[in-house]
Amino acid sequence: MSELRALVAEELSLPVDQRVSACAAAIAEKHGAASRSVLFYGSCLRQKQLDGLMLDFYLIVSDYRAAYAKRWLAVANRLIPPNVFYFEHDGLVAKYAVLSEADFEHECSRQAWTVSTAARFAQPSRLVWSRDRFAAKRTIDAVSQAAPTLLDWTLPSGGGATIVALDLWRRAFALTFKAELRAEREDRSAKIVEADPDRYAMFGEASLKEIARYHGVGPNGEVSLWKRPDRAARWWRGKQSKGKLYSVARLAKASLTFAGGAEYVAWKINRHAGADIQLKPWQRRHPLLAGISLLPRLLRSGAVR
Repeated sequence: MSELRALVAEELSLPVDQRVSACAAAIAEKHGAASRSVLFYGSCLRQKQLDGLMLDFYLIVSDYRAAYAKRWLAVANRLIPPNVFYFEHDGLVAKYAVLSEADFEHECSRQAWTVSTAARFAQPSRLVWSRDRFAAKRTIDAVSQAAPTLLDWTLPSGGGATIVALDLWRRAFALTFKAELRAEREDRSAKIVEADPDRYAMFGEASLKEIARYHGVGPNGEVSLWKRPDRAARWWRGKQSKGKLYSVARLAKASLTFAGGAEYVAWKINRHAGADIQLKPWQRRHPLLAGISLLPRLLRSGAVR
């Protein structure tokens, strides 16, 4: 077992509030035998606060067709992953995203279509439910790819192999935030690292060792870069443009699967960007049209970027 995988396995196994585990089990039960594992992540995990907030989960399934009674949901999940659903359990409010084991592994790898999943699971998370030890192992293996994938993408544009690990993390999150429509303020990426610098230093050093094994090292022991800085900058611009378009497509799809979606978007923007969006009745009834109508004003004001 590599140093990094041991760190990931230990972190994923840390205890959580019993209500979180119960909510995860209820999510898994909803999708029956297709459910393989449930990961808990996000602001509620970082803040250790549950009440009054929306919990974030990822449900990993064996395949999409087995996960849904309705075929169109499986098709939507396959074409524009993940599907996102609203969920309530025992007084807690949550949303959960659904990915297949194959797609989750792909999106944590260097071949990922978007940068979002690797960035998300390079951060702390907890494995709060799993079908069996084989499902747990496969999930741990996938999450173990996320941090070295993200930092490997970032190295050429972040000062090269001599950059300090914490600075590399800050650069990585700043780049990935630009690949989504985000409501958070511009300093949010740095605050993620500042919340637990010891963790990021430890995971950063272990990830750099994995990157060195993947690419090899130079004559002086330096980590090889996968692209020249100018090509890496173009690569990131492409991922950022694609990521924002993909975010719009996912928001449009979520309007069909996510009850209360318009209210959630308004709450998220108000909370993170200090805005004061009040939805009109027609916007509550038609969340997709609401998102389209709000987007130009939000972009102009900087509430989302």
